[in-house]
Amino acid sequence: MKLLSVNVGKPRPNPWKKLSATGIDKRPVSGPVAVVAPGPKGTGEVGLAGDRVYDVKHHGGPDQAVYAYAREDLDRWEAELDRSLTNGGFGENLTTVDLDVNRALIGERWRIGPDVVLEVSCPRIPCATFQGWLQEQGWIKRFTEAALPGAYLRVIEPGQVRAADPVEVVYRPAHQVTVELVFRAMTLEPELLPQLLAAEALPEEERELVRRRCP
Repeated sequence: MKLLSVNVGKPRPNPWKKLSATGIDKRPVSGPVAVVAPGPKGTGEVGLAGDRVYDVKHHGGPDQAVYAYAREDLDRWEAELDRSLTNGGFGENLTTVDLDVNRALIGERWRIGPDVVLEVSCPRIPCATFQGWLQEQGWIKRFTEAALPGAYLRVIEPGQVRAADPVEVVYRPAHQVTVELVFRAMTLEPELLPQLLAAEALPEEERELVRRRCP
């Protein structure tokens, strides 16, 4: 398990939302990138130096500090869409290999390289910017049905990451709540929602949603 690339956003106009810009255009960078815990949601801060989000209501903050997506899943989409997808093409900060990101447990911790420890917090939910960026009609529905969302991570121990860094799973909680399960429960299969509260590391925003929908 390792990183294939570390990807940092290049700001560009966002015609798909009423926002001045988007940071979804992530591109691989050479050399080490500093990783730190960002400030609260609403500031635009994320975990990688040189990156940020512009839809501050829905993205950024400690629970969405870093976004990881598996190269294997990008390859699956390449075949299905019949087009090339570069590392960072889904707006991910970390493109991984030999790591089943979607079956990672909420609260699972990864050590990346010698310094950094990240904790799996929640799945990515697709939005209009993602669909517009890929220029694929019906993309939100298609992405949702596939249930390959990738994972947001918190920064537990800061440091630096770089392409080719090894990834080691150093902690797995006792429950069975995976990134994929949370995504399915919050999108097309709400009957799964009660299972999510077993994951104490699930962000409070998502836990509150479960409590509202499952009194």
